[in-house]
Amino acid sequence: MTQQTPQALSGCRVLDLTQFEAGTSVTQAMGWMGAEILKIENPKGGEQGRYASSDRPGFDSYYFLVLNANKKSVTVNLKSPEGREILTGLVRECDVMVENFTPGYMEKLGFGWDEVHRINPRIIYARIKGFGAGSPYESYKAFDMIAQATGGIMSITGEADGRPLKPGPTMGDTGAGLHLVIGILGALLQRAQTGKGQLVTVAMQDAMVNFCRVAFAAQARDGHAARRAGNQLLLGTTAPSEAYACKGGGLNDYCYVYSNRANNVQWQALLRVIGRTDLAEDPRFASPQARADNADAINVIVADWIKDYDKHEAMRLLAEGGVPAGAVLDTMELSADRSMHDRGVFVTMDHAQRGELTIPGWPVMMSESPNVTTPAPLLGADTEQTCRDLLGMDSERIAELRAAGAI
Repeated sequence: MTQQTPQALSGCRVLDLTQFEAGTSVTQAMGWMGAEILKIENPKGGEQGRYASSDRPGFDSYYFLVLNANKKSVTVNLKSPEGREILTGLVRECDVMVENFTPGYMEKLGFGWDEVHRINPRIIYARIKGFGAGSPYESYKAFDMIAQATGGIMSITGEADGRPLKPGPTMGDTGAGLHLVIGILGALLQRAQTGKGQLVTVAMQDAMVNFCRVAFAAQARDGHAARRAGNQLLLGTTAPSEAYACKGGGLNDYCYVYSNRANNVQWQALLRVIGRTDLAEDPRFASPQARADNADAINVIVADWIKDYDKHEAMRLLAEGGVPAGAVLDTMELSADRSMHDRGVFVTMDHAQRGELTIPGWPVMMSESPNVTTPAPLLGADTEQTCRDLLGMDSERIAELRAAGAI
């Protein structure tokens, strides 16, 4: 298979009116699968993420670069009549339109679902909002951490007797975005059968609830709200299920060790690896529930063994012995892992401003759709070509629009 092999979404054109992370994650994922992504940006500065958190004035931020690979940048002033005319023309030429602006913003511009559907009845109009239609919070602004707070994530994250914590991953943003990608793909498949476009919406709060399904199982079982459990499972029926300190003493010198709660097989394997088969008949550890009830004793036993090994060696010994275990790897360790690069989980490329740049790639591997990553575009890099190729404009008209500030 070569790079000339068509990708899964080759021929699909996406009108990208997104900013920051939740929406940009949607269009980036579709770009990785081969869709043509036309990122619409303000001619004056572009999307806010370009300069938010930038370490160098005038340079696109690393934040922007990791979220906008595989896209084209088209600058359009949506507050000008000429700009709105350009966007109308692009709506006619696109299969999907994605936006994640403040509630009501697209309607004020004249590009809400009803109007866009009128212009192009086949288009899939996809949007991310903080809260769903009909929610008492429907008009509120939201960011990743707000979604995690209001969607149950923070309530189940942290130590049992500690405060609620925001997990490190941006599940509220990228997590909601990937939910929307699934909806868009379903809508495209349905359109192939019906010929009709549709509105697809994901509320960030609602997506977080979906991530918490096991917590709701615990609530149903126990009759009260799911509680924080540290590194233990929310259902609380497993031991060991903990990150143990390893040799080295560094910030992330830990290895997570887990034993399946379904039976005793992995527990027996753990005893063999750590040389404690004398505990095989100990009634305190005779069943998954018994081990959960005696988790503190198990933690002492495992911690005493694992402290003599570094996290990589501990993981190897345990895994080869049939015990699920994972070294706690930090971002630098992961990005330096050669196998991650060989598999495309990290991709190194040349960027016009930043030079050699390494970013996370697309982790979905498809046998008939090659993964290709191109750098995030410079602001407006594709404006003229898009106006020329898709809208049929000549050089004179493009110059007029540029002079008027429309592009």
